[in-house]
Parts: sequence; C-alpha cells; structure tokens
Amino acid sequence: MTDTQNSVHKVVIIGSGPAGWTAAIYAARANLNPVVYVGVAKQDPGPVLPGGQLMLTTDVENYPGFPEGVAGPEMMMKFEQQARRFGTKVVGEDIVRCEFSNDCSPHTLHTSDGKAIQAHAVIISTGATANWLGLESEMMLATTGGGVSACAVCDGALPAFRNQPLAVIGGGDTAMEEATYLTNFGSKVYVIHRRDSLRASRVMQERFLSKPNAEMMWNKVVIDCLSAPDEHGNEKLRAVVLKDTVTGEESELAVKGMFVAIGHTPATRFLQESGLVFDDAGYIELATRSSKTNIDGVFAAGDVADAKYRQAITAAGMGCQAAIDTEHWLGARGLH
Repeated sequence: MTDTQNSVHKVVIIGSGPAGWTAAIYAARANLNPVVYVGVAKQDPGPVLPGGQLMLTTDVENYPGFPEGVAGPEMMMKFEQQARRFGTKVVGEDIVRCEFSNDCSPHTLHTSDGKAIQAHAVIISTGATANWLGLESEMMLATTGGGVSACAVCDGALPAFRNQPLAVIGGGDTAMEEATYLTNFGSKVYVIHRRDSLRASRVMQERFLSKPNAEMMWNKVVIDCLSAPDEHGNEKLRAVVLKDTVTGEESELAVKGMFVAIGHTPATRFLQESGLVFDDAGYIELATRSSKTNIDGVFAAGDVADAKYRQAITAAGMGCQAAIDTEHWLGARGLH
C-alpha cells in the first residue's frame, strides 16, 4: 500500500483548475500537506481536461499579472508548478465517490482505480463544464483556438473577434448577456435560436435588441462549423451552417466567432449520494461569504459552487478562501 492509501491526509483537493491549484498553494504554504486529485481527460460529451475550462482557452488577457496575455494551458501549468514547489502531492486519478462523515471521523474518498483514501478535510473544486452543441467541427475549433468559445466575457475582447461578425447560440438570459457584451467588439452580433421566442427576460432581450449591430436569427440551429486556414495554416471559423427548424432549409452565415451560451453543468455527478446540498441547477450550496458546505470539514471553491461569475480570478479567490477556511477548521480541532 502507498502512503496515499494507508494514511489520513489533512486535506484532499478534488479538481485542478484555478480554484484547486490556488487552494493547494495556500494549503501547502500552511504546512497542510495537500493532495490534489487532478482527474483524467474525458469527453462528457465535450472535452473535460485536468486544469479545467482554461485548458480550452488559447489567450487569457483578463487575469492580472500577465500584461501580454497568457495561454490558458500555460497558466494552469504555472499554477501547478507553484503548488508543487511548496510540496503539494499530485495524483492523476478521478475521485468517483465520496463517503463524507457526519462525526469527527475522517472522510473516505474512492478513486477510479478502486482505492479508498481518507482525509480530515476535503476541498471540492471540480468546476463546471460548458454545454456544447456536440458537433465534431465545433469541438475541433473550440480546442484549438479556432474561433469557437463558451465564454464571451473570457474571449470576446480578443483581437481575433474585434470588428468581426459574431454568433451567439442560445435563448436565455446568459445568451442575451453574452451577446450584449459582444456588441462592444463585433461588427455584427447574431443570436441564433431554435424557436421564434426567447426564454430570456424582457429587459435582457431589449438590452440586446437596442444595439445597432444586433440581429436575431429565429427558428435556426447550427448543424456545422466551416473553417479555413489562416496565414499560419491554423484552421479558423469562417461560417456556420444553419438549418431552419420550420422549413428544413439550410444556409450559411459568415462569422468569425461562435459563442455557445446554452448553459453549464457543474461537475457534481460523483457527489449526488454524498449528502451535500445543491441548488436547483446542481451547484454546491455554500454558506454566505464562506467556502463551507453543509457537511463539517467539506469545502467547495470555484465554478462547482459559482453559477454567476465563472472567471479564473474569482475561482482562484474562492480557492484561497477554501484553503484558509480549511486551515482554521483543522486548527480548531487540533488537526493542524
């Protein structure tokens, strides 16, 4: 048996995005000897990668400290290197089931390869994955920085999208909010919706439709993304293929960016029988201004508990909170 199996860890962190790595940095510097379970890459149905959604982002320009911007995977590599520098142990496995204790005994976590590990405290930072259309061409362009994104606030201001025609897929408040944001940068912003009316609130609809470069594409679905190589030979989005949901007619719409805004799914499926409390959308519920969950010694940070902001910097801040809350919790019980 390895030390990961036969000892009780002070803290185990599940997930390896900005929240998880920040929690690890703070916990390691506080001598909590954290163990991070980074998970394994999978399709679910879109790509889920250790490191979180930033692994699908080519350029991050809104994180402080990187004045020239930084590639998402490079940023996550630096986060990991910093966590390892202070002694964080990293395990490349999934946690597939959690047995959280309701008394003072350690929590038991089950890994994808059949191991059972124990921890006094657990920080959950498994994030949330964007809901995608499920097109092969969409995923190819999303994973290579080819002009497909699931976060307008993250990517919309990039030079590649400025003064270009852009498309937003969706019909809820999030789609309207992202489309309105994009009108500040795109020459034209199309919202593509499968029906002839929106789920979004009237105020959000009016805010978007009041923009001079806003246009609705009713009764349309995207069935393919068309690309062409740029001057460096990299495939970039040039148009989307639309199908009319009423007539069945197909057409092309020339756009340089497609932003999928049909929601996110928090990565909490493995926690459904754990006793944690979730909100109606499946996100972990937290105490106000705290990372504490309803279970003693279990904390959450990042997009797994944040349906609103979903930014790298807010996730990192929540990771910091979780580590500090964990340190105080362990200290109060003489476990530090």
